[in-house]
Amino acid sequence: MTDPGAGQLHLAVALDGAGWHPAAWREPDARPAELFSASYWVDLVTEAERGGLDLVTIEDGLSLQSADRYQRDRHTDQVRGRLDAVLIAARVAPQTSRIGLIPTVIVTHTEPFHVSKAIATLDWVSSGRAGVRVRVSARPDEFAHFGRREPPSGSDGVADRFAEAADYVEVLRRLWDSWEDDAEIRDVTTGRFVDRDKLHYIDFSGRWFSVKGPSITPRPPQGQPLVAALAHATVPYQLVASSADIGFVTPHDATQATAVVTEIRDLQAAAGRAGETVHVFGDLLVYLDDSQGLAADRKARLDEQAGAEYRSDALTFTGTAAQLADLMLSWHSTGLTGFRLRPATIPHDLGQITGALVPQLRRWRAFRESYSAPTLRGLLGLPHPANRYASAR
Repeated sequence: MTDPGAGQLHLAVALDGAGWHPAAWREPDARPAELFSASYWVDLVTEAERGGLDLVTIEDGLSLQSADRYQRDRHTDQVRGRLDAVLIAARVAPQTSRIGLIPTVIVTHTEPFHVSKAIATLDWVSSGRAGVRVRVSARPDEFAHFGRREPPSGSDGVADRFAEAADYVEVLRRLWDSWEDDAEIRDVTTGRFVDRDKLHYIDFSGRWFSVKGPSITPRPPQGQPLVAALAHATVPYQLVASSADIGFVTPHDATQATAVVTEIRDLQAAAGRAGETVHVFGDLLVYLDDSQGLAADRKARLDEQAGAEYRSDALTFTGTAAQLADLMLSWHSTGLTGFRLRPATIPHDLGQITGALVPQLRRWRAFRESYSAPTLRGLLGLPHPANRYASAR
């Protein structure tokens, strides 16, 4: 066992349909008939909140799920179709009270003005628990849905997509600041609802976006909802380092974890953010059971049902909650500030996370006993940010 006093970590779970394994929907305890119901998603997030997790992320896309990352497949034996992640989060928010809600948005094909308004609204209806995971698109079928441009190719195309994402995040952040915190007066006696001097044009003009502003939604309760991104290599690491509050990364051992964290910290310093907190969470795909043998048997059975071994970009962990806790604490010493767990099947692995892993981490004093702040920023130790336009004024 790793030193149980090594320090507390943050914990998230990544929700995707019936679970991350393609055969998860065929498990006896799965609820495939309810995947498109509000009650299903409320149940998942309230279970995560019952376990005290910091946040959930909700997967999304602009094309049907596929076993191939870059094009459609012909599978009819796997879950296809999904609900909009932002709308799921908005539906779940009033049914929860402490857990952070981070839906995924595909920034390559959406407009930052619309998304800024949606995430600001989510922050309001959740009383300060919202964030957004920004994701780029490279799939030709997704470009074909919109017909506005051709998909980029080669290394220049990758750099362009992530540069566009960085500008997108900058527009989001400026729009969230375009109302000062006290812009709303709401004075019935004088008839003044808003102080127009405290609403600001953002006047953003760049290669991909030209946005005047201001937003039509008041500044969110957190000031700035959290921005997250999944990153596998240097170009997306730059997006995390320059623009995000949380980076989800996929090392496969402690040595890789150390190298990834070091690279992100160096890029963060180069971007002028050395003094800011940027969390780096390690992603793990998990099969959890009461014994390592049971977990391995379940994984083998799922792979057999799917007709092939499921391979993830993240490290696949198969074992007990105590073994996973030990691995997480050993990786925590590399500089990772938390972990985002991808349950192979839901509800089984989600229940193992909340009912077995969290208690084990608490016994080792590696995870807090209760929610320590009412907002997601507070929970992750991030201050309420100053408004750039108020400061300038």
